[in-house]
Amino acid sequence: MYHLRRSAIAVAVIATVAFITWFVPKVLVPNPPSPEDQARDRAWVDTSPFWLDRQACRWFSVCGIHHMRWDDPVEPRAPLVPDAERGELELKRRALTLSSSSHWEDLRGARQASAAGTASDSILHDVPDYVLRNAPLVHLYSGESFWPADIGEHVQHMTPYVKDTPVNTTEPLSLANLYGLAAVPGMVYLTSKENVELRPGWLSSQVGKPSPFHDVDDGGRDSRAANPAADQPPPNEPQMTSYSEGTTWFDVDRDHPLLRITDPRERLFAPADMQAKRARRAVLSHDDDDDDDAQKPLPPPPTTPGHKPDASGYSAAPAILVLVDKGSGILDAFWFFFYSYNLGQTVLNMRFGNHVGDWEHCMVRFEHGVPRAMFLSEHEGGQAYAWSALEKKRVNYTAVAEANNPRGPQPATEIIERPVIYSAVGSHAMYAFAGPHAYVLPFQMLKDDTDRGPLWDPALNNYAYFYDYTDAPPPDDEDEGNMHTDIDDNNNDDDNELVTILDLPQPTSLTPASKNPHAPTSWFHFDGPWGDELYGLGDERQWRLFGQYHYVTGPMGPKFKRLGREKVCQKDKCRILGSIEEGRKGSWHD
Repeated sequence: MYHLRRSAIAVAVIATVAFITWFVPKVLVPNPPSPEDQARDRAWVDTSPFWLDRQACRWFSVCGIHHMRWDDPVEPRAPLVPDAERGELELKRRALTLSSSSHWEDLRGARQASAAGTASDSILHDVPDYVLRNAPLVHLYSGESFWPADIGEHVQHMTPYVKDTPVNTTEPLSLANLYGLAAVPGMVYLTSKENVELRPGWLSSQVGKPSPFHDVDDGGRDSRAANPAADQPPPNEPQMTSYSEGTTWFDVDRDHPLLRITDPRERLFAPADMQAKRARRAVLSHDDDDDDDAQKPLPPPPTTPGHKPDASGYSAAPAILVLVDKGSGILDAFWFFFYSYNLGQTVLNMRFGNHVGDWEHCMVRFEHGVPRAMFLSEHEGGQAYAWSALEKKRVNYTAVAEANNPRGPQPATEIIERPVIYSAVGSHAMYAFAGPHAYVLPFQMLKDDTDRGPLWDPALNNYAYFYDYTDAPPPDDEDEGNMHTDIDDNNNDDDNELVTILDLPQPTSLTPASKNPHAPTSWFHFDGPWGDELYGLGDERQWRLFGQYHYVTGPMGPKFKRLGREKVCQKDKCRILGSIEEGRKGSWHD
């Protein structure tokens, strides 16, 4: 009887473990895998040389546990293979040596002939002043280890790969010739030439760290958070801009022109009493349901005291500004922020979701120059806020005007209000307020953290472009998703064949702004990921637990972020929140 009880307990424990390993991945990834995904997963599991590891991965979703070690954000991780073998491995991977001449800064004064012809034949436009006046200010996390990076420098440390084979190019990679990799058969991945777990200096991009934030007003506290009522206009004294808000600015593109949803008898510049009446009606008609009513325009923010201007917020890493005209007076301003490394978050001291390269963005939608809402990228989704809901900060606009028009007249000192957003530590996901942000798992087991760390002003250093989505074919996969190993074995058999980066005709859908007429455009049209492909199970850096990988595939570039979207959000399901408090109430499963 004693042995029977022991056996029953053992069976119960094994059954419980088996159920958990089956159930947890179903919760984390509720959609069943397609046959293609299943085939990719089998190919990934087969990369392990150990039979026991493969069986544990297939049956219990426990993969590569002998690789699991603490992944410190800063300290390099010692390699498991002997130094001699690692030296040979690194030498083999280093098929392309890039010269310093391919740096972004060296491309400012010149452009490839094909791109130069495109730019010279077109009229370059100025960045609208209202875009810069309403550019976001980004609080990076105070304990961040991986700061904003220069995409030109990032490319210098990359080698193009197709599957496990480096592409031996006849010329160095640069931002001006990345599009030429379209001539290479198969999916091309920009792959790090160095082991990222050794934490090479370019990975952290310390030069991209902006000046520290010193709030001399209130020690870093949000004056709006201290007064939640400030998020809504006073009920008896509504504020109203001179421009009517009664239009479908939240769902529009060139094929679906702007529609008016207000009484056509009301004049655009109505008397004060009519404006107050419209403002009260806008407040009363707003509700918190997940229907289209939640997307209705909200009244503008009230005049609230802000913070005094602080340090400049300049970063040596240029942000990317892409302006997209949606017609009917609607302009979307996409601010892209690049980091050379995404450090995943931890659950029970296990880190998930590392990847090389990290593109994050926010988008401000303007209607005839008036900001209406902002979208913030967060992992696979994101969140949109009405302009009135965002935290604002009073800053000096003079430095921004000088940085974007150095040859213009000396601007007078001017204090303006700009929105403040927050970048999470490691993942760099964008949020509208500081604090913890749980996602995927309940009880804040997996969460992003944001705080009032160094303040970054991307308007001080950026490269600006105009994008015409009607002049470009849609990307193969606008919602890049979670890319996995390519199982197509029809690859070039000659691993040593040199591939010429072709001087392909540059697409005309992207043009530089007049402030940077010689900025390269080839990088934008690159169709591959900006970081290493998903490491195989046989790689010493990789493991997987309950369907979640330690390392995932690097991200695709800005053109894969649905720049031609009709709604404010990146996904078709879009709810525009009317206050910060609504964002705080969001649960982990939203």
